Amino acid sequence: MSTATVSSSPATLDSDAPLTNFTQCHSGILKRLNALDELPALLAPAARARQIAEQSLEFFREAIFEHHLEEERELFPAVIASAQPGEELERVKVMTKRLTQEHRMIEALWKSLESGLKRVAKGQSTDLDVSDVQRLVTEYTAHAGYEEAEFLPLSEKILSRNSNHMAALGLSLHMRHVKPVNAYI
Repeated sequence: MSTATVSSSPATLDSDAPLTNFTQCHSGILKRLNALDELPALLAPAARARQIAEQSLEFFREAIFEHHLEEERELFPAVIASAQPGEELERVKVMTKRLTQEHRMIEALWKSLESGLKRVAKGQSTDLDVSDVQRLVTEYTAHAGYEEAEFLPLSEKILSRNSNHMAALGLSLHMRHVKPVNAYI
């Protein structure tokens, strides 16, 4: 029995000071009520944690994995095919290799977090590695920063040399997102 639990056993009652018994009982009750008073402040962050975990699970699979796939199947090959032979082509190959390796590393890190995030989304206890969550955010931020600062400007330069190359990439990306039409004859 915890020390804050109200006891009704005769051994704890002080028959010489019966009012002290009520005071001690009130002290235990108030201690528990003070702890209970913390609960409302904890419910909102817990609900927010569940919401973030749930939204992240949906988003990562649907958006980030798909984004990596589009880059690797559409953007990278288009830039490689349009790059000028020699130094430019070699630079693009090195960059796309780096970005692809970063995709795999980020995806592997995500997969290691996924089961813990599922438990958080359900409001269950978890051994989620918060340092890996922070690492995922840091790694992806650096990845996106490199891509935005280095690769995409170079891609723009390369693909803009021939408007057909940019148009072909745009059409290819568009077609990936168009739902097939079921035609009946």
